[in-house]
Amino acid sequence: MDVLTIGLLVLGALVVVVVLTFIGMYNRFITLRNRIDNSWSQIDVQLKRRYDLIPNLVESVKGYAKHEKTTLSEVTKYRGQILQGGPKERMAANDALGNVLSRLMMVAENYPQLKANENFLKLQEELAGTENKISYVRTAYNDTVLEFNNATQIFPGSLVAGMFGFAQKPYLEAKEEERQAVKVKFD
Repeated sequence: MDVLTIGLLVLGALVVVVVLTFIGMYNRFITLRNRIDNSWSQIDVQLKRRYDLIPNLVESVKGYAKHEKTTLSEVTKYRGQILQGGPKERMAANDALGNVLSRLMMVAENYPQLKANENFLKLQEELAGTENKISYVRTAYNDTVLEFNNATQIFPGSLVAGMFGFAQKPYLEAKEEERQAVKVKFD
């Protein structure tokens, strides 16, 4: 073999390695993007489950707490918003709904018959389970976004990301007031 043939073989092997690396990075971006979409889909499923549970919970409370119309109307308002808009808007509605549901549970504390109602207790337990699942899937979503965003910023992935328009994804974050320390008072 002459030098030219060896040089062409080395160059050919180098091109193959570069192309395979490029394909691998592109496929990684596609995989991560699909994992982000899947994570959001899992959040969406839990939000829908929560959406479906709330009318039953509200109806259970309505019978006992006729004068708590403001809280019940807020639950209905935020429930309607939870399935509209993009991820940020829906998570904002989810957070607002969570706050109102906490108030609804406090209202329920004032009604011993309601607290003892088996249907109400079951709904409350299902809602708590759904809240835990939402929290877990939000964490999984943010973990995948971190991995994706890192891949779009680290060389040589940044070149591939730029060539194919893979832009960074936003995190699902807590609002500022949710980051404040909770003040607990025992009167």
